[in-house]
Amino acid sequence: MSNYKKLTLRRGKEQSLDRFHPWVFSGALTSVPEGIEEGDLVAVHASDGRLIGVGHYQIGSIAVRMLDFSDRTIDRAFFDERLANALALRKALNLARPDNDAFRLVHGEGDFLPGLIIDIYGNTAVMQAHSPGMHFARNIIAMVLTELQGINIANVYYKSETTLPYKAQLDPQNDYLIGGFDSNTATENGLRFHIDWLKGQKTGFFVDQRDNRQLLQHFARGRKVLNMFCYTGGFSVYALRGGAEEVVSVDSSAKAIALTQANANLNFPDDSRHSAVAEDAFKYLDNMEPGRFDLIVLDPPAFAKHQSALRNALRGYQRLNAKAFEKIAPGGVLFTFSCSQAVSKEQFRLAVFSAAASTGRRVRILRQLTQPADHPINIYHPEGEYLKGLILYVE
Repeated sequence: MSNYKKLTLRRGKEQSLDRFHPWVFSGALTSVPEGIEEGDLVAVHASDGRLIGVGHYQIGSIAVRMLDFSDRTIDRAFFDERLANALALRKALNLARPDNDAFRLVHGEGDFLPGLIIDIYGNTAVMQAHSPGMHFARNIIAMVLTELQGINIANVYYKSETTLPYKAQLDPQNDYLIGGFDSNTATENGLRFHIDWLKGQKTGFFVDQRDNRQLLQHFARGRKVLNMFCYTGGFSVYALRGGAEEVVSVDSSAKAIALTQANANLNFPDDSRHSAVAEDAFKYLDNMEPGRFDLIVLDPPAFAKHQSALRNALRGYQRLNAKAFEKIAPGGVLFTFSCSQAVSKEQFRLAVFSAAASTGRRVRILRQLTQPADHPINIYHPEGEYLKGLILYVE
């Protein structure tokens, strides 16, 4: 029996938890007793006193992230079990293999570890905590990672300076918990990439686009490809392997452009088909000659991180896609994405529809895209579906 501090729900507020939704909102609690602090393990009870489960407490709109819907002790054995289960799924998906050592091992609620993200790059695990509770558990998790059977993790890098709630005043330091810098090269579907987990965005690479990059490869043959918001150049490298006639990578960050060039050269040394430009995306599209490209990738950073930014985000998606529809060659293919969790599939599709309608082009949906299987969605937590994409044929 766990002996965690007790939180009680208001009457009727247990319904979502009885359906295994992993979040308790602050408004659902009767009160927060004195002595409960950020990151504490708590036992959540219904208004009738019934125990619902245990989780991590934090200050904010999400007050508790549920770890288990039983009277479970959250200890080393708990993390052993959850991480072993997460690895078993990736093994079943055949993601850990000689020609692919870059994948997501833990995807928060999708792996029943809310507040925790772990990406694997070769023998390095990059860990991000999104809750104080996972921050406090970081050393146990790191130890479990290096002892997991069936995978060789020698280094664990902790990268949570920008992901933890700043009000918690935890002052996390990005640093190695175990091991140190080894090699920053990882392999995805036989292609090699430099991963900048020290200073790059997120954990250093967007592993969530792996399947969609592979799809792009099949469309690339003989096409002139424009990869907007290229970041590390993942789509560009796959397009080169797919036999593209020309690939142009665009990003506003000069550092991203340097990394894209390095990744292109790592796989296709001195390939004259590829060039990279450091420029604002909207400015580049404005100045671009119509019909110059017949395959365009739009993979912008999240336009809306929170619900409050939703309206502006949808306008941004509409404007960006309208530019692409105006400029893409007849018979062109557009890969367009939103990684904003606040934007639903329907809202994104409506923004793209409005963009197409404003240009008068005839447009057909070839594929609807989402995140890959190593970013699983807990069926009781539909909010975990954040990546949305469309492959469009533009006449």
